[in-house]
Amino acid sequence: MRRDPAHELADTLRNAVADERVLAVIAATPRTAFVPPHLHGRAYENAPLPIGGGQTISQPLVVARMCELLDVRPGDRVLDVGTGSGWHAALLARLGGRVLSVERDATLSAAAGRALEAAGIENVELIVGDGFEGVPDRAPFDRINVAAASPPEALAVLELQLADRGVLVAPLEDGRQRLVLTRRAGVRFERRSLEPVRFVPLVPGLTSS
Repeated sequence: MRRDPAHELADTLRNAVADERVLAVIAATPRTAFVPPHLHGRAYENAPLPIGGGQTISQPLVVARMCELLDVRPGDRVLDVGTGSGWHAALLARLGGRVLSVERDATLSAAAGRALEAAGIENVELIVGDGFEGVPDRAPFDRINVAAASPPEALAVLELQLADRGVLVAPLEDGRQRLVLTRRAGVRFERRSLEPVRFVPLVPGLTSS
């Protein structure tokens, strides 16, 4: 019997992602809820897809890898910068995080809210705001996920919003894009450079209505 597309996608990712918790939430979360209706037939491709507003739903492999690196545990306070479709936030919530997701485009944020509701996802709070600034009045966060290519100055601001022993995963843009992982230990920040990636840029300010 042919397995459903979500489980087939998770199986495809297993060669690169070892965390079975991450693969399980990918298999359990309908990606079709987070892509436009005319792309439902491509929802389970291991590829980014356009969602409007010049934004994309990220490639499943990269999202799974970022979730694996973040290692979200039940009850973790998670800041998700760049809500986009809402799929990344959904996975973080299914891993047990209490997710606060910030998006500069109010239209995209509203669409993500509808998608999260349709997928039965709880523990995600959506706000419209400037991801460059993070959400300092709600900090500190145990985990910070950044779903857009961040210049060094933006990443430094977000790192300061980590709790002690917190973890941040983001694509860094400083002439080339690559994933970075930051761990905070008191006043010290250990940033580790990882594999190359390709994301839309993190843009300051709000989208004009």
